[in-house]
Amino acid sequence: MARILVLEDDQLFNETLEDFLEEEGYVIECALDPYSALELSYKHVFDLYLFDVNLPYENGFDLLEKLRQNDDMTPTIFLTSRDDKDSLTRGFSTGADDYMKKPIDLDELLLRIQAVLRRQIRKERVGIGQYSLDTTAKILYFGDEALEVTQKAIELLVLLVQANGEVVSSEEIKNRLWAAGQNASNGSLRVYITQLKKYFPENISNVRGVGYRWVID
Repeated sequence: MARILVLEDDQLFNETLEDFLEEEGYVIECALDPYSALELSYKHVFDLYLFDVNLPYENGFDLLEKLRQNDDMTPTIFLTSRDDKDSLTRGFSTGADDYMKKPIDLDELLLRIQAVLRRQIRKERVGIGQYSLDTTAKILYFGDEALEVTQKAIELLVLLVQANGEVVSSEEIKNRLWAAGQNASNGSLRVYITQLKKYFPENISNVRGVGYRWVID
C-alpha cells in the first residue's frame, strides 16, 4: 500500500488525517513543520505528499520548491485555507498535482488521492532490462507477472537505480528504508540485497566497507 507523508501544523487535523488514511489502508508518516517533513523525506520513499501551506518557519510552497530542485518528484496535494488566485497559481507552478481548499471533505480527499496515485502508476512503471518496476505500488514485474519481492527490497531497488551509478552508503540506505527506532542491521540489509540479486545479479555491486551501487548496463 502507498506510503503518504502528511505535513499539517494543526495537530488535531493532522491526527484526523492520519487516522482516516490509515483506516483506508495507507501507511502514514506525519510532520507538524517543514523541517521534520524534509527529514522524513530523506528517510523514506513516499508515494504522495499532503502538504499544508501556512506553516511555521517556511510555507508549503517553499518546501515543495526545495524538494523539486533536489529532483524529488513525489506527487503532491496541497491542503490550504488560501483561496486567492495567486496562491493557486504558485501551488501548481511549484509542481503540485492537486490543490484542495479547507475545510477538507475527507471523502473527496480520498478520491483525489486515489486519482493522483492512479496517474502515477501509469507514469512510474519503468523498465529495468527485462523487468518493469511500478514505483508507486512497489511491485516488480517480469512481463505481466508480479514477482515476490518485499516492499523494502523494492524501495532499495528504487534508491539504487535513482543514484544513477553512484555509490549509496549502507548508512544512507538504512536511514531511508527504516524509521527511527527500527532495527536496521547490516544483516537485514543483506537480506534485501540478496532478494534483488536473484533478479539483477550483474547490476548490484557491493562496494566493500561503503555500500552498494547499481551497475548501469
